[in-house]
Amino acid sequence: MAGAGSSIKLIVGLGNPGSEYANSRHNAGFMVIEKLLAGFPEGRFTESHLAESRVFTGRYRGKPLILQMPLTYMNVSGAAVAPLSRRLGIEPQEIIVISDDLDLAPGRLRLRQGGSDGGHNGLKSIIAELGSSNFKRVRIGIGRPEKGKTADYVLSGFEGEEEKNFAMAIDRAAEAVLTILGAGMTAAMNKFNAAEKTETENK
Repeated sequence: MAGAGSSIKLIVGLGNPGSEYANSRHNAGFMVIEKLLAGFPEGRFTESHLAESRVFTGRYRGKPLILQMPLTYMNVSGAAVAPLSRRLGIEPQEIIVISDDLDLAPGRLRLRQGGSDGGHNGLKSIIAELGSSNFKRVRIGIGRPEKGKTADYVLSGFEGEEEKNFAMAIDRAAEAVLTILGAGMTAAMNKFNAAEKTETENK
């Protein structure tokens, strides 16, 4: 069936390498990859270093699956994603990219099939290097800073209640990815985008 979750072959989590960025808002994609790996049976995925990335190779629901954490730094993520996908013969529509999003309220999720980069430099780089925007997105809201520079804000960490809420968003994003893999993108969008909308309306 066209668009079925089983067509996904590569899941990319965006972030910046290095311990100084490990818990920053911009590393939401890395956090989701780590959450997914922690939920799989031990030994299911094996790690290697390919295309300037940490690459985890395994199987999910009987089908091959690759998880990628680019180590190129966020703004040139495409320099890792495009070479890996081409090396493995993976088409843009078979890729999920997980990223943070300044235009979503903190902790909100938005799933989308294709579209523009929305001002996100990591997505912009991937679109440019792939020559296509036809990959699936799981976007995790971090909101915009009330004051100060956006660049400083996205590289900062969380405090107090905000940290707790963001951890819950990472859990939901990992669940959303698994839903895409199991039930397909449309079903996942209906479930998670609708849930976010309903929660907002009830406030």
